Amino acid sequence: MARLANQIVLVTGGGSGAGAATSKALFQEGAKVAIAGRNAKKLELVGKEIQSLAPTDFADRFMTIPGDITKPQEVDHIINVVKQKFGDITILVNNAGTNIKERRMREISIESWHQLIDTNLNGAFYCMRAVLPAMIAKKEGLIININSVSGKRAYPLAGAAYAASKFGMSALASCLAGEELENNIRVSSIYPGEIDTPILDARPNPVTEEHRSKILKPEDIAQAVLYIACLPARVSIPELIIKPTFQSYF
Repeated sequence: MARLANQIVLVTGGGSGAGAATSKALFQEGAKVAIAGRNAKKLELVGKEIQSLAPTDFADRFMTIPGDITKPQEVDHIINVVKQKFGDITILVNNAGTNIKERRMREISIESWHQLIDTNLNGAFYCMRAVLPAMIAKKEGLIININSVSGKRAYPLAGAAYAASKFGMSALASCLAGEELENNIRVSSIYPGEIDTPILDARPNPVTEEHRSKILKPEDIAQAVLYIACLPARVSIPELIIKPTFQSYF
């Protein structure tokens, strides 16, 4: 029996990387899955891949919604579209994130700072805020934030602005979890180390194929999300750190 047959999931940043892999994993476990992102073509490509997995009930359990999570009105639109087709969201996966090449404090422009805060922190806040009323009303819900080890340790490699946005995301998740204990709303933060996703293209220095072969894959993050999502409602995992074996974590 599909473990997530009664769940309605929204995955942000679902057009590539960990978001795409997570969407496939949740769909295969029976969930109704909506993916959102700014690039409609990427979303459609993910949809075609998922359709090949289950062509019979694909249209009833999957949808794509182009939208920009940095804009509150577009987040509200995304939530409403999901509700109209599937019902209230029961699992939110905050996966959308970005980084920039100019990562040293001396290099970060005001515009770049706002870009990272708007996407990584504000976008997550808008999405959590939008799904919260329905979860409170039903006294159940799960929010999974794909954070970063940079939300635990301010590694210079990730950059000051990125780390600041991820530390803020961590604080936001912890506060929300504490506030909504009585309403049975679980908030989990996953802190991955390096992942072989398109965000690596924003590294100041190119990443070699040898290095890519040793780091996490999007499917690894998808399995972590799936593990949390499939646990019974009595179980909550506030934090999960996942990293490549060779990567240090102090």
